Amino acid sequence: MNQTWLVSCQLVREKTIMYEDLKQVICDVARTMDQKNLVNACEGNLSIKHEGKILITPTGRSKATLTPDMIAVVDEKRTQIEGRLRYSSEFLLHAAAYQFRPDMTGAIHCHAPYLTSFALNNEPIESKAYPEMINLFGRIPVVPYGTPGTDEIWAEMGPHIRSSKVVLLANHGTLAVGSDLYDAFNLVQAAESIAHILTLAHSRGNVKDLTPEQVARVTRDKY
Repeated sequence: MNQTWLVSCQLVREKTIMYEDLKQVICDVARTMDQKNLVNACEGNLSIKHEGKILITPTGRSKATLTPDMIAVVDEKRTQIEGRLRYSSEFLLHAAAYQFRPDMTGAIHCHAPYLTSFALNNEPIESKAYPEMINLFGRIPVVPYGTPGTDEIWAEMGPHIRSSKVVLLANHGTLAVGSDLYDAFNLVQAAESIAHILTLAHSRGNVKDLTPEQVARVTRDKY
């Protein structure tokens, strides 16, 4: 991470960052996600909740080329009040995530390859072989399918996202919420890495689970 990222992250964590700078935070995280192959030019959206407003990436724009003036701001009446481009078609998903998790202020929806492969299989991510998975997430659940861009996509999400900061959206992708946008980004990156490792391990066909006693000894910090 460069120094600008680290300074910005610290200001966000300390809640001392200026409102206008939050738009740049979204652009920086979106660009980093593009570089790490967690989003592509047409898919994925990021948001920040701030004082009743939601700042969110615009629809149909590459995450690698966003600028602060492109970031849409939507008020409590769901009226766009800032930004020269229309807000993401998945705004409803983000708004619902903040309603279900009012303690969170950052959200990311993406189609990261390995996470999305689990989502297309409608397969939750869990493992008794990998302490990091047990410790970080325990289990990443699957939200039943709903049509993207409609209220259906979040209709059954509540119980799942209340128990896990990262959820799979069946036949669609992933949603992560965090205490801030950097937290949500770190969760997506960690979950994608775990999904990748588990995919590789199971392709070898000889995964060795820990014993119940060994699992019990793993310190679990459930997200």
